[in-house]
Amino acid sequence: MAGTSQTTPGDRGGGMGRDDRVDSATEAFVAHRNLLFTVAYEMLGSAADAEDVLQEAWLRWAGVDLGTVRDQRAYLVRIVTREALGRLRTLGRRKESYVGPWLPEPLLTAPDVAEDVELADSVSMAMLLVLETLAPTERAVFVLREVFDLDYDEIAEAVDKSPAAVRQIAHRARAHVAARRPREVVSPAESRDVLTAFQRAIETGDLQRLLDVLAPDVVLLTDGGGIKRAALAPVLGADRVAEVLGRIADVASLLPAQVNGHPALIVRLDGELDSVVAMRVDDGLITGLYAVRNPEKLSRMERETALRR
Repeated sequence: MAGTSQTTPGDRGGGMGRDDRVDSATEAFVAHRNLLFTVAYEMLGSAADAEDVLQEAWLRWAGVDLGTVRDQRAYLVRIVTREALGRLRTLGRRKESYVGPWLPEPLLTAPDVAEDVELADSVSMAMLLVLETLAPTERAVFVLREVFDLDYDEIAEAVDKSPAAVRQIAHRARAHVAARRPREVVSPAESRDVLTAFQRAIETGDLQRLLDVLAPDVVLLTDGGGIKRAALAPVLGADRVAEVLGRIADVASLLPAQVNGHPALIVRLDGELDSVVAMRVDDGLITGLYAVRNPEKLSRMERETALRR
């Protein structure tokens, strides 16, 4: 478990009482770790930063008197939320100097994430980009209320606001997200069908078939982070997007995968992982394409990441 090796096994100098307390703290943290990672990731859009948040949360949790904790899950979520809020503000400053579009870090996810429709929707690339448009506290309140169903009193403690203020923030954030999120929840079967048609069109070089699956106002965002070549501005419109995608088939292999709970494509060049392409589907057409090429964001594509609510 990330974040525990410094302070648990091997650090046994305090006698049996301390050993027992550390063991109990470790057991509770491990039991909720996937949930805590999911909270941090949904707030930050970055797995690397979410892991750092969990490291800091563990260090704080290890010093807590467990006898005073009524609800360990709620207490841990509160610690992680506070750490993530601080990290979110730092991350915002980093994004201001980011080269080209900033996209969330894609995660290779297990089939059970897709089966939890609400969880899959909340971690989709499209939704994480919508969450980027919220202020930090709004994002925390929205995630904790809408995704993890915490009550307003618990959220109030996590974000240092009154329950009445949290209710207002939740209402405002909900309206903001509703105006920007995908218009409908697309079934996994429909997503797979659209992805299959999209992949086939690219692999065969069939421009018309590609245009048939792209919405006229489709937007392609490419994230190279200044490390890999990528468009520095959004590519707008089906014709322009199809032109860009048409160059891929001759040099790359495309493999379907489950990314952030949804069907996506892994692009490999000469057998090496080059990029991940996720999509947003509305009314049976692709309205958004999100291509992550920045190698610093692709480390989570080699193994599945467990997400939990």
